[in-house]
Amino acid sequence: MAASQPTKLEVKRREVSGSRAVRRLRRSGMVPGVLYGGDGDPIPFEVGERVLRHALAGQGAVLDLWIDDDPPTAAVLKDAQRHPVRGQTLHVDLVRVRLDIAIHAVVPLELIGGDDAPGVKDGGVLEQITHVLNVQALPTAVPESIVHDVSGMDIGDTITLASLVPPDGVELLDDPEHTIATLSPPRVQTDDEPEIEGETEIVGGAKPAAGDDA
Repeated sequence: MAASQPTKLEVKRREVSGSRAVRRLRRSGMVPGVLYGGDGDPIPFEVGERVLRHALAGQGAVLDLWIDDDPPTAAVLKDAQRHPVRGQTLHVDLVRVRLDIAIHAVVPLELIGGDDAPGVKDGGVLEQITHVLNVQALPTAVPESIVHDVSGMDIGDTITLASLVPPDGVELLDDPEHTIATLSPPRVQTDDEPEIEGETEIVGGAKPAAGDDA
């Protein structure tokens, strides 16, 4: 998918405090974070969890970050800590970027056309080996995902990274010989268990009472 437009994100500067204050912040629906990198000093901030989730919905999106009344800063997500059970965001690290300097990013790989592949129609098993790709591009050129059509795959085919055509301005950084998908022959199921004869009696059927005619 094409690169997304910068997403506006408004946050508030916060004072660095202890773990008790951070817990109170999270209970109120806010997420602590830090902006760093570039020529500026690190800036701690807080932002509403829902607002942050919406802004980060686009993979690889450049954020148009507004901190209080300061001029906007271009930034990208560097890291996000999430609760292992509830999945809520606990902390985010954002890094400043220059829109005229290429950055490294990780984007999802999306395979399409699998159901139409001749090998799949013949009963083969399509397996996606690689799900994310390392790329280099200008911040505004980082795509939300890279899509590859596998509708021409036959049984026994293997696709490597060399088969992918990245969008203009995007460089793939992984090994070109790295396997991204395979289409294997149908899996033969063997039954080593002896065949179990089905019961002839109706399950739940009532047995004749003593003295009744059979």
